[in-house]
Amino acid sequence: QEFRKNEIRVSIFVDADVKMVEAAANVQADRIELYTGTFAHQFTKNDFKILEPYYEAARCAKELGLKINAGHNLNLQNLSALLKKIPFIAEVSIGHALICEAIYYGLENTIQMYQNIIGSV
Repeated sequence: QEFRKNEIRVSIFVDADVKMVEAAANVQADRIELYTGTFAHQFTKNDFKILEPYYEAARCAKELGLKINAGHNLNLQNLSALLKKIPFIAEVSIGHALICEAIYYGLENTIQMYQNIIGSV
């Protein structure tokens, strides 16, 4: 309550686990951030089964009135698949990959590439 009283947004970092999402709602978080490291490590362009638990966790969060963020190891190769499966994600955290990709493509081009992915969903 003290956070809301002071207009501080609370986001809890969770695995793609409905029980963790429910716990975040129980402590009155405003949003969750799905840990996408597992997805990123197992991602292939032909196997989207890895996204099922993420979708279920995000669907649960949405039903409970939580906003959904996602982050960890997201990059130009896997971001589109995540956003197509869960188009109601409010924010994604992309830092390390963006800077690494900018070494090859330049910062402005890399940002534009990410914006194109986000805008196409």
